[in-house]
Amino acid sequence: MKSLYPLFLLFLLLACQENSFQKTLYKPIDYSPPAGGVKVSVSDETSLALPAKKAIYSIIETNQGSLVLELFHQEAPHTVQNFIDLAQGKKETVSVTGAKEKKRFYDGLTFHRIIPNFMIQGGCPKGDGTGGPGYRFDDEINAVALGLDKVKLENAPYYSRQLEQSIIKSMNIKSQKEMDERMKEAEKNLTFARDNFSIAEILFRVGYRYNEVLNSRKALRGSLAMANAGPNTNGSQFFINQVDTPHLDGLHTVFGQLVNGYDVLDAIVEFSQTSQDENSEPGKVVINKVLIVDRR
Repeated sequence: MKSLYPLFLLFLLLACQENSFQKTLYKPIDYSPPAGGVKVSVSDETSLALPAKKAIYSIIETNQGSLVLELFHQEAPHTVQNFIDLAQGKKETVSVTGAKEKKRFYDGLTFHRIIPNFMIQGGCPKGDGTGGPGYRFDDEINAVALGLDKVKLENAPYYSRQLEQSIIKSMNIKSQKEMDERMKEAEKNLTFARDNFSIAEILFRVGYRYNEVLNSRKALRGSLAMANAGPNTNGSQFFINQVDTPHLDGLHTVFGQLVNGYDVLDAIVEFSQTSQDENSEPGKVVINKVLIVDRR
């Protein structure tokens, strides 16, 4: 009987590891909106007709026309405040030369990344997607409001990459050699997770953190959302969807919606793909100015 004891311990250890993986880890984070709500110190003037709805609007004036967006000051208040402060030059940023400055951050930048049937992305001071304001801030996403706590991979296969990442992270695998050695265990965990974990659970395991306070919006055609490099890496870059992008739900904070200028959005995409003559590059879409109009 004594010789069976080590085997019993090994079995117990493996059972504990398996049970540990199968345990649900997702839990919401604490969340507090900005004290006093979203503030607009000065409402910019515009001659454009705006919707009758009482809201905060942003007008992005480009060399291809104007995009009018409603900002979701209740659904993503910290994100909206950041966008407003950058647009109006109320927030200190770090320039590409390293100098601290306060200026209307977006004016003169470009939509540097434009992908047809996907989105247009801007807000990078370097114009190549690698720049930002010199700081990062957290996501504002409610996975429950998006229904991600009810959806499994079977109905959302576009999260497969995050599922694989969650397995590797949960098993603390550091190398391909270790993965090869633990392949059977990984495949077993993959099967269990695919059949049992919600998308919210999968994304939580790769680092995304969610509140259950805000009424987050899905990423639809015309949605204004923060671009990022992973969980809680927001800065100044944003994108506007040309199409619905359900595969981005839970990954990016949606903080506004296009209400006027869908023709301009489509024209921007087309212009960016069309050379002006045989010797020129595709057209550059310049953000001439970003206005903030408070109609609350």
